[in-house]
Amino acid sequence: MSFQNPLRVNSITFALESELQFVKKINLYVLKSYLGPFILTFFISLFILLMQFLWKYIDDLVGKGLEADVIAQLLFYASATFVPLALPLAILLSSLMTFGNLGEHYELVAMKASGISVWKVMRPLVYLSFMISILAFVFSNNVLPVANLKFQSLLYDVRQQKLAFNIKAGEFYNGIENYIIRVGEKAPDGRTIYDVKIYDHTDRMGNIKVTTAKSGYMELSPDQKFVIFTLFDGYNFKDIITTKNFRENRPFDRSSFKKQRLKFDLSAFDLTRTQEDLFKNHYSMLNTKQLTQYIDSLGQRYQERKERFTGGFYARFQHLSTVDTAKIRRLSDDARPNQTKTDITEDSLHTAVLKYPLIENFAEGEKFNVLEMALSAAKNNKDNIIFNKNDFNYQAENIRKHEIVWHKKFTLSIACLILFFIGAPMGAIIRKGGLGLPVVIAVFFFVIYHITSITGEKSARLGDLDMFFGVWLSSIVLFPIGLFLTFKSTTDAPLLDAESWKKFFSRFLRFKENAQSAS
Repeated sequence: MSFQNPLRVNSITFALESELQFVKKINLYVLKSYLGPFILTFFISLFILLMQFLWKYIDDLVGKGLEADVIAQLLFYASATFVPLALPLAILLSSLMTFGNLGEHYELVAMKASGISVWKVMRPLVYLSFMISILAFVFSNNVLPVANLKFQSLLYDVRQQKLAFNIKAGEFYNGIENYIIRVGEKAPDGRTIYDVKIYDHTDRMGNIKVTTAKSGYMELSPDQKFVIFTLFDGYNFKDIITTKNFRENRPFDRSSFKKQRLKFDLSAFDLTRTQEDLFKNHYSMLNTKQLTQYIDSLGQRYQERKERFTGGFYARFQHLSTVDTAKIRRLSDDARPNQTKTDITEDSLHTAVLKYPLIENFAEGEKFNVLEMALSAAKNNKDNIIFNKNDFNYQAENIRKHEIVWHKKFTLSIACLILFFIGAPMGAIIRKGGLGLPVVIAVFFFVIYHITSITGEKSARLGDLDMFFGVWLSSIVLFPIGLFLTFKSTTDAPLLDAESWKKFFSRFLRFKENAQSAS
């Protein structure tokens, strides 16, 4: 019968509890160190992409009198569509910064000295990255299609919106439908105008109605739906086009006025919202279930369309099977009287058709009409083939576009994981934090990720690459890099140590010299 020392048991239990508490504190510290840079870099990336959007569409937004809530909605939906780009970049940069800071301040060295490996330090962030990847898939599958629908429909309406009512002095203004207005001068108050000309095109007959005035002023109606021109000391001119020979005589009516008011409708300047149902069937606005259904239906329609065209095409040319080949054989035999009368081959039959075409079977007066009809039929069939070929290419590319979007629902999640396994080990290796070297390295890897993604997707869309390989090209390229960097960081390999590289190259050169001397 053996007895355990209670003091020893208590000390071991206390040591284990202390180690667990220490590991928990380390995990919380690493998580806190990571979340701050992650949130910061995510919103900075989102802001940069949003500024790029504004720079691209600034001409479509400025000068249209858009309300603040419309602009806020547009920017919000645009920001949601930029998440697939901002999220991987934020994960890459924040993981680089976090482990770079830990290495720069020797905190990572202290953790290793206390028996905690780099992999254990990375473990809580790995779990967090898995959670972010799952949320990224949920966002890409459920939120992103709705955001694309709202964003694209609102952007379309904004781009179709007319410029705000603004008449400039000395210019012809045609913003109001069926009217052209010219103001010679405008007073500093912005409402008093001089030397006014208004051309009325409501009759669709050209400049047959013209109103001129020496002065006047503009004002909006209380409901902001009309602009009212109050004109002074002017004339109304109207061409009379109902009389005989009006083009030669040019008769017209002229009436003068001391004061006249004209009202113009501004309802065309209001933002008109298009029904979202017109956009919701686009492939970028569908989830995985809807994309699967669309791909199946489009593929089935594509095959039926090809079979119908193929069957119809050969059915139209069945008359070719009724050609009198026996007569062509006789003509071919007559063309070679010195040769034996044997069954001719396909090549000799083709030669006979060229030498003695079927046109010789028709009378002289019918040959021209027959040739013209044959050329017209050939041209029509060629155009029909080209049209159907382009249509088949369009349908096939449309199917591939749907398949690309289906795959991209998953590539975002995998890219977040891969970029984390690149950023965290790279930060532990370079041991530099802040926004200096980590930003440069992060941009370098993100450019590789982005370029390979665009190149692979474009090649897959054109059919030059296999769909899976094209869409997943960036992940295929970066996955080995992430594995290599993770292995190097967890094994404390001197990847960026200049002395180790000098030793490596010196050994290589020495080996090369020995090989040359031995030979």
